[in-house]
Parts: sequence; C-alpha cells; structure tokens
Amino acid sequence: MRTKETERKTRMSENVNTEFKETGRNDGRLPGSIAKEVVSFANTEGGNLYIGIRDDGTIAGTEDPDETMRQVSSVLHDTILPDIMPFVQIRTEEKEGRQVVRITVNPGTERPYYLAREGLRPKGVYVRRGSACIPLSENGIREMIAETAGRSFENSRSLKQELTFETLQKAMAERNLEFGPAQMRTLGLTGSDGLYTNLGLLLSDQCEHTIKAAVFQGNDGTVFRTRREFTGSLLKQLDEAYQFLDFCNRTEAVIEGLVRTDRRDYPEDALREALLNSIIHRDYLFSGSTLINLYDDHAEFISLGSLVKGISMDAVFLGASQSRNPGLAAVFYRLGLVESYGTGIRKIMSLYRDCAEKPLFRTAEGVFSVTLPGMNSTPAGNKQADHVSEPFRSYISPEEERQTVCLVAERQGWITRKTVEDVLGCGTTKAYKLLLELCAEGVLVQRKSGKLTVYLPQNKL
Repeated sequence: MRTKETERKTRMSENVNTEFKETGRNDGRLPGSIAKEVVSFANTEGGNLYIGIRDDGTIAGTEDPDETMRQVSSVLHDTILPDIMPFVQIRTEEKEGRQVVRITVNPGTERPYYLAREGLRPKGVYVRRGSACIPLSENGIREMIAETAGRSFENSRSLKQELTFETLQKAMAERNLEFGPAQMRTLGLTGSDGLYTNLGLLLSDQCEHTIKAAVFQGNDGTVFRTRREFTGSLLKQLDEAYQFLDFCNRTEAVIEGLVRTDRRDYPEDALREALLNSIIHRDYLFSGSTLINLYDDHAEFISLGSLVKGISMDAVFLGASQSRNPGLAAVFYRLGLVESYGTGIRKIMSLYRDCAEKPLFRTAEGVFSVTLPGMNSTPAGNKQADHVSEPFRSYISPEEERQTVCLVAERQGWITRKTVEDVLGCGTTKAYKLLLELCAEGVLVQRKSGKLTVYLPQNKL
C-alpha cells in the first residue's frame, strides 16, 4: 500500500527540461504562458511541458485532451516566430488514470525564437534557467543570433534523427578505417549535443536528396531513351550514378587505313570529376535533384547553387577552391574519392586539351552546370576516318540484372551462360561472374549436362 510519503517521493518535479501547467481556468482555456515556456525550451536544451499536472506534481488531468491539443497547436503556430512547429510534438499520456497533454520541444535550429507580439527583445525572447523561464538580455539575443547565423548547413542539426549509415560504414570498412561514435563526431556527422547534423543526413541511408539521370535521343532533349533516379546515401548515389554513366559511355572504333583505335565518348575521369563536382559543391538548402543529361554529342551536369560568394569563374580556373560543403569534401577526401581540393575542373580541362571543342562551365543565380562535349562527334576535317559505334543499350541496374537472370531461370527451370549473354546483352566474363555469384549465394546450382553447363534454381532441384 502506497503511503503519502512514498507518493510524494515518486511524484514528478519541475526542472530545467520539465514544466507543469494546470489548465486552471473555468472555461478550460490554456494558460497564457504556454507560448513563453515553449520559446524558452526551444532557445535552450529542449524539454517537456505537461498540461494537466499541478506545480507540486499531482495529476489534475484535462477534461478534453483532443481540444487541448488543438488549442496548443493553434497557439504555438500563431504566436511564435520563426515557425516552431517542426520542433514540437504534441501527444496525450495517461497518468494515474487521467489524461494529460505532453508538449515535447526540441532545440530549434533558427534561434532565437520569440513571441511575435513582443519581437526580438527581452520581453519576447526567453531561455530556461533551472526550472525558471527568464527573459534573455539584449546582449544574449545578439550572441544567439550571431551563433545561429554563423552555423553552416552541414553543422546545423538535422530535422531527421532516425538515421542509419550502412553505406558509409561499408565504405569505411573497405578502406580499413574505423567508424564509431568518436569518428562520427570528428567527421561532423554528429554535433556537440550528440544529435545528427545535416552532414550526417546527407551521408545517411535516409538522405532526402537525389540524382536524376536521363539519356536523350538526339541533341534537343525531346525524346527519352532511358532515365534513372538514384537515392540513398550520397556515397551510394555516387557509385550507382557513375555505373550508369560508365554503361552509357559508348566506345567508338576510329579506323584510319589499317589502324583501328577505340575511344569512348567521354574520358572516364572527366565524367567522374563532373559527377563529384555536382555532388560535393551543390547547395543542399535547395530540395531539387542534381540532374545528369546525356545527349548524342554532349553530357550535361546541373547542380543547384551558384558559385560561393566571392569566388569567380576566373578564380576557379586558376585553381581557387572554396567548398560550400567542406565537411562533405573532407569525408570524400578521407575515403580517397577526391585527390585534393580545387583540382577537378582543371583536370577536366586537361583531358580535353587536344580536342577542338572544350568543356563548358556556366553559372547563374542558383545553378552551376558542366557540359562535356562528346569526343566521338565527327570533327570537321576528319572525314576520311570510318567511325563504328556501339549500339545504344537501355541501362538496367545490377540488382535488376540479377532479378532478370533469376526470373528467366525460374520460368524455364534452368539457364546457361549463353542465355544470360543474350538476355542482358553482356559479354561472357560478366555473364559467368554473375552466375557464379548467384551460385555462391545459394540461389542457383551449377550442373553439368554432357559438355553443357546449366544453372538450376535451388527450388527446382
């Protein structure tokens, strides 16, 4: 049996991140100080505000919790600036058989938050000190503004905190690099508060930005041949987008007399550097996708965000580099994906040094683009050479290739290497490698039938 002394000891109490409010009005309306308390939590370390609990921790409850939540949402939306709602959760809880409303406030990323009617002055800006909500001095307001304004996108707290890092963890392991809480803090994936940053979001498996790639027939972008969208961690997008580009980068045989020279449409390193540039230097405050457009005679990379303020195109060509996302660039450098800062554009130019048509770099308000000319577009004055191009093939991802092979094997009960070559339009080495991988995974089983080797689905044995 609970004694009064036991009950007193187990009661909740107010502290730096907990505040109680009893409705306390005959008409059931909310206490007028609720917005002030939420502002103080958002400007400090966050916390929980309970409606329906008395100051001494005893439970009063709320008569209509749904109406209370509606009022709370309306009050916070209408009386606090900047918008506090992305950092607030409102829910009901049962305590001692009664319904109370809990308002969970996370630290905001656009501090200082303030009461709209009072503005950015001590009467409008509050912080939490112990269990008290106190006005912030004018000097404190200025310091908070300076702190927030000086924080980069990468270092700001991510609004999404349920993140995983399977792709990044695998990339680190492949390079024998440690990856744990300490490394995440060092790389800037988490902040001093232990929460994930926007840089962490970009490298997480839940990254919200994407790359969209399209291949067009001709040079005007009116007829699609194929298109893809790459999602997930920026590292995963980089890998899959490059595979797509490599697949679509056709080889052309140039025959002059008895000499045959094979040359791809675009230098592999030029595609790689243009892709890396579009990922590392884009402005992730924009929500749109990075675009890659492949035409018959040129490739185009379009990333959101113009040059960093103070850097001109002339400075870029001279080797100047001021990354918009230095943390992302540092992670890519650590993984060996970039050699050094500021060399990408100059490397692209050097690859086209002997070509009549040069790469084109353009910047406008909110956008930067790189255009690579196709090296196999027949140049004027070179009519004597015969050009033989690979036919264009629609791209499918490695996973789709596996699914296609398994589907064919399932339907006819078996599959051969030659069948894989015909279905995927690939060479003998790739077909054989894919079949061996499926056998190693237990999906297919290799069987000899005379001189013929067949591969049977596991469920057909």
